[in-house]
Amino acid sequence: MKSFFARLLAAAVGALLLTSAYHRLESPSVMAEAANRWLASLTPEQRARATFTFEDDERVNWHFIPIERKGLALREMTPAQKHLASVLLSAGLSQQGYVKAETVMSLEDVLRLLEKGSGPERDPEKYYFSIFGDPSRTGTWGYRVEGHHLSQNYAVVNGRVAGSPSFFGANPAEVREGPRKGLRTLAAEEDLGREVIRSLDAEQRKIAIVSAEAYKEILTGSDRQAAVKGQPSGLPASKMNSEQFALLTALLEEYARNMPEQVAESREEQIKKAGKDIYFAWAGGVEKGEPHYYRVQTPAILIEYDDTQNNANHIHSVWRDFHGDFGEDLLKIHYQTSH
Repeated sequence: MKSFFARLLAAAVGALLLTSAYHRLESPSVMAEAANRWLASLTPEQRARATFTFEDDERVNWHFIPIERKGLALREMTPAQKHLASVLLSAGLSQQGYVKAETVMSLEDVLRLLEKGSGPERDPEKYYFSIFGDPSRTGTWGYRVEGHHLSQNYAVVNGRVAGSPSFFGANPAEVREGPRKGLRTLAAEEDLGREVIRSLDAEQRKIAIVSAEAYKEILTGSDRQAAVKGQPSGLPASKMNSEQFALLTALLEEYARNMPEQVAESREEQIKKAGKDIYFAWAGGVEKGEPHYYRVQTPAILIEYDDTQNNANHIHSVWRDFHGDFGEDLLKIHYQTSH
């Protein structure tokens, strides 16, 4: 019995130490270590396909539709390489973000069954990994994990990380038949957005609802620079009561917390800095099952979400930084201080 409690105590202490060590680790260090371990596992031919210079135009050439991409796909890797690639993906996400990413990729199996071969190729391993530059904690480099409904883009500059554009999609948004019936990959993004619009009174909704019909796609698409024409539209947070503002904040934090701790804290600092200079816009119906779209905009960030395709059962969602996508703000500071 004593030996059992001794082992239990040792395990508890070990878990505590591992947790403490995890929180001490910096995202740039974890990312660089994961990237270098993955690169070391590749053959010369694989490495040539997976690596680019940091200045290569491919770094900002992002998509979220099922097309061929540059980089090395999971299906072209050995089992050991796939494990290391998963570590690299997880290095750029929180636990909740990693679960979403893996679930997004797994939906390709669901689509293949639903479409019975009538659609484009569906393969949960058709996701491409690319490294830009030489991974290090303090250098300038980046990486991307991308495929259908998933695009995670990272830039590391002088020990700081930028993690946008960050795109998650889900088709189907809710699996309605088969062994995975009931699965909702991006449930929080949908439910929290609807909670915000439904919390508004009639006068507030007149301002927040910018179109009776939902847009067919997120407005920024896969543009290389986040841009929404004109002044921010929708309901400003300054015209919300405390409960409504708390719901809006919870929605923002859901997106922020897809990232690892340090990056999430940076996002939360952006949210805090915006104060009440936040606009919430909605398009389409407010009842569950109706096509809908929402946008959350501050001077620094843009969140877009739509659920209109496939009878409003197909979600696209993205976090963009107006000045920081692909690490542009960090690079600007770097060049200014370096020269």
